[in-house]
Amino acid sequence: MNKKTKIAFLISGGVDSSLALQLLHQENVEIKAFYLKIWLEDELSFLGNCPWKEDLSYIEPLCEKLNIPLEIVPFQKEYWDKIVKYVIAEIKKGNSPNPDMLCNPCIKFGAFHDHLDSSFDFIATGHYAQKKTFSDHSLLQSAKDSFKDQTYFLAQLSQKQLSEALFPIGHLTKQEVRQKALEFQLPAMNRKDSQGICFLGKISFNDFIRHHVGENPGNIIEHETGKILGRHKGFWFHTIGQRKGLGLSGGPWYVVGKNTDENIVYASKNYFELEQKRRACIVSHFSWIYKAPNKENLEVKFRHGEQRYKCTLEMIDNDEGKVLIDGQDQGIAPGQFAVFYDDDICLGSATIKKAL
Repeated sequence: MNKKTKIAFLISGGVDSSLALQLLHQENVEIKAFYLKIWLEDELSFLGNCPWKEDLSYIEPLCEKLNIPLEIVPFQKEYWDKIVKYVIAEIKKGNSPNPDMLCNPCIKFGAFHDHLDSSFDFIATGHYAQKKTFSDHSLLQSAKDSFKDQTYFLAQLSQKQLSEALFPIGHLTKQEVRQKALEFQLPAMNRKDSQGICFLGKISFNDFIRHHVGENPGNIIEHETGKILGRHKGFWFHTIGQRKGLGLSGGPWYVVGKNTDENIVYASKNYFELEQKRRACIVSHFSWIYKAPNKENLEVKFRHGEQRYKCTLEMIDNDEGKVLIDGQDQGIAPGQFAVFYDDDICLGSATIKKAL
């Protein structure tokens, strides 16, 4: 008798992962659901409502209905060691980290994979992504829904991690997911999508920064004139391209630079007319899912969303390159990730070292 494929399903309590579990349940496979209970939800609960109890109110009835076992896994230490420490260190450098980029390779397909026993064949999630499987490798393919596509957040997966991943809803649009959830009468069918960073839950990013890094008031200075426009509570609360939250009148004002040594935030009204058009950047620490591309002409994303730029990637050495985009992006900032595509295939990522 052939052994059934055994799948570890990472469930979040949202409609996407709920439908993904429902669709897998219809296959001839063995499934166990896992909910990762993460560090910040208890440690900083005084900053906001903890979402995990609310999540479980959607997860438990679904697993009971489908007769799928559920395990709640405490992952506080893993999140602290692999994600939170990185975010704090990058913020102190004045960079713009993206913790969701590390959550997938380091936690969901990393530490969680190591937590599982060897009997599991795949880890499945509710990500909007697809996978092409060949005899000797796998490729990460964009989701059918270009607006919801989450390959940006999966771009640091290794080849082994991708080969063991399943994305049951990547072939569906968000509208189709909602419709099918209604047809199956899933508990989360009308639940709103979550927003924000994975490990924060309903805690605001600024509250998280304030708790761990504190406040350090300094001057907001006009880029062109050197005039002091106002005060900020710490350069780490501000990112390049930011428009809201500066507290300045007579705007709109944009954050155009930071001096971390002197704790200065530079602002300008003429952000999009500045001489520096941000058409290029230096990137390093490449992470290719399969292998490095054999051509210079690619597409690149600098953040999650539909916006892609045609680009050339010119390698300077084995771990540094120059990206020149067909357009301009005022939000390119050190610490962000550049994710590269060849048509609908996500090739991998690099870290932005310097905007040009």
